[in-house]
Amino acid sequence: MSERLPRLLPPAAGLAVMLALPFYAGSFWLQAGLFAMSAAIGAIGLNLLTGAAGQLSLGHAFFLAVGAYSYVWLAAEPETASGHELTGLALPTPVAAVAAVGIAGLAGGLCAPLAGRLKGASLGVATLALVFAGQHVLFRAEPLTGGVNGRAVPPMELFGLSLTDVPQPAVILGVPFGGLERLWYLGLALLVAAAWFARGVLRSRPGRALNTIRDHEIAAGALGVPVARYRAAAFALSSMYAGVAGVLLALVFQRTVPDYFGLALALDYLAMIVIGGLGSVAGAVLGAVFVSMLPSLLTRYGDAIPLVAEPGAASGLAPAEAARLLYGAAFIAVLLFLPGGLLGLAARARRRPALPSPRRADPLGRGGAAEAPPAIGHAGQETEERTV
Repeated sequence: MSERLPRLLPPAAGLAVMLALPFYAGSFWLQAGLFAMSAAIGAIGLNLLTGAAGQLSLGHAFFLAVGAYSYVWLAAEPETASGHELTGLALPTPVAAVAAVGIAGLAGGLCAPLAGRLKGASLGVATLALVFAGQHVLFRAEPLTGGVNGRAVPPMELFGLSLTDVPQPAVILGVPFGGLERLWYLGLALLVAAAWFARGVLRSRPGRALNTIRDHEIAAGALGVPVARYRAAAFALSSMYAGVAGVLLALVFQRTVPDYFGLALALDYLAMIVIGGLGSVAGAVLGAVFVSMLPSLLTRYGDAIPLVAEPGAASGLAPAEAARLLYGAAFIAVLLFLPGGLLGLAARARRRPALPSPRRADPLGRGGAAEAPPAIGHAGQETEERTV
């Protein structure tokens, strides 16, 4: 227990800070943090597929869209907006959220045969096609998705508490707890549960099987591991993680827009797991925070950064473009110099140089030379080395 305590202190301290943050942070930081939580959940799922199972997927944005739009369709009531009749089932929002995650997992299960038969670049190209097909459906299926203008997201209601600013937010310790503050704790609970479950998977027999498939596929098959089944299961599980991230993202945005779930988002998720560290839950979280927070920080503090212009300015780099250039450079730097990503860099910084082994004191006072062990003769008796 005493050995595990130093390792548990940093996560416990981080969790305590996250719990107290809504009492001190403004709406900008809370919204940016919620985006980072959503990205971290999705990145953990993609890391299970790409980092642990070795399956390259560029279609993660498609499954986020499935989760987000499924929640909206299941929870919203039928309405007329922008001249279009929008359909909805008006289910209770917790039921709609769980069902949306299940639909995302089902979509991943339908695509699982691709993961079972393809690998590497072939699977990457096949999953990339899902993003373009999903964009076409999101723009054309207007009764379901709202088309170009998207749809308003019904607020989550848990135990009779609506996670919005309406009605008047409750005041706790002098802080008004509105929609962002309430969503913060929901997102934090989802992130902790997602990280805990993923760590359990990676440390269990399925996780070891996935690592074996990634490193030695033929050897895994020879050992009796059902390679195709494990790959398909990893694909479906990763899709469910994306569904959770999509639901949380929709709740934070309060509106689903097809343009967001495009190729750029798919590449962002690939950058998250590579920059953070492949095959690690903590690495996925670090990479997600880096990639998702950078555009927001550049937007807020762009006027103080050279070559970064305000949004809509005629000259200079827009914050989003500058962010992509920066984490593109970080992507290349990680590939060239940091194979372990940000997590490997943090581990290297914590590692202390090995201390030289202590030298035994010479009883005759002739310096710090180490005392040589006595030699053993053939008869098992000690022999002395004599100087002439």
